[in-house]
Amino acid sequence: MPKIIKSKEFTASKAWDALDIANMNGITTRLHWTNQPYKWHINEGEEVFVVLDGVVDMHYKLDSKTFISTLQVGDIFYASIGTEHVAHPIGEVRILVIESEGSV
Repeated sequence: MPKIIKSKEFTASKAWDALDIANMNGITTRLHWTNQPYKWHINEGEEVFVVLDGVVDMHYKLDSKTFISTLQVGDIFYASIGTEHVAHPIGEVRILVIESEGSV
């Protein structure tokens, strides 16, 4: 069954709640709404993080150094296995996340 999702209309009752869009052989696609930072984490698998609405400061670590990249609408952050990262939205944002089922 096809779905049409108007991402800009999606809201949630609390930060980081998500709308499950698809699960394709253990890879989930979820639409998240938030206005609060997440938590530092490392996914067991790879993660694709797409800003659909708003602005996000993505903090990530490489060789024990912390970096910050500002992501605008349409920008994509790819976290390879073992990449420690945390998203800090600037205001309200909507994010598409594609990752292994059960990831943090």
